[in-house]
Amino acid sequence: MDFVLIRHPAVAVEAGVCYGKSDVALAGTADAGAASIAARLAALGVRAPQRIETSPLTRCASVARVLGQMHDGIAAHEDARLAEMDFGAWEMQRWDTIERAQIDAWAADFEHARTHGGESVAQFYARVSAWFDAYDAGAHERVWAVAHAGVIRAVAARALDVPFARCARWPLEMAAIVTLRREASSGEWLLARWNA
Repeated sequence: MDFVLIRHPAVAVEAGVCYGKSDVALAGTADAGAASIAARLAALGVRAPQRIETSPLTRCASVARVLGQMHDGIAAHEDARLAEMDFGAWEMQRWDTIERAQIDAWAADFEHARTHGGESVAQFYARVSAWFDAYDAGAHERVWAVAHAGVIRAVAARALDVPFARCARWPLEMAAIVTLRREASSGEWLLARWNA
């Protein structure tokens, strides 16, 4: 079983702004973003999907819909569990304008702090893990998911049994491609590709 996780393309938000669950627009068009991603997937030899999952946020869902149209009209299935983390009062604020004490308190208890009033990392990780675990039975052998950096890191942490705090530091560019492969014999998940 292959999970191909695709980060959405660049967004029309100024650098340094926290936009987590906010429904922000893409910097370019969904058609152009999907075409670029499809060309890279083809160059990497990634097989066509049997199912496409997506965050319901526009920056992901619009690209997933176009990718589905490019692959025999597969309907992209939106799932709220694939939305980016809810940063509460920090949403659409510049990181450098958020009170330093609040950020320090969050960093001091990375897993459970909710100084912003949104989701804790533990809540976010549990939500994403519930989505990932639903595919353990392997009903679809090739699943593509268009999602966010935090979601992709959470899925990788869950699949590879690595602490999320560690995966949170792994670089992940806009429109990055990540492939997780489940070995049929052992059932173990392997990281086949990161940030391609």
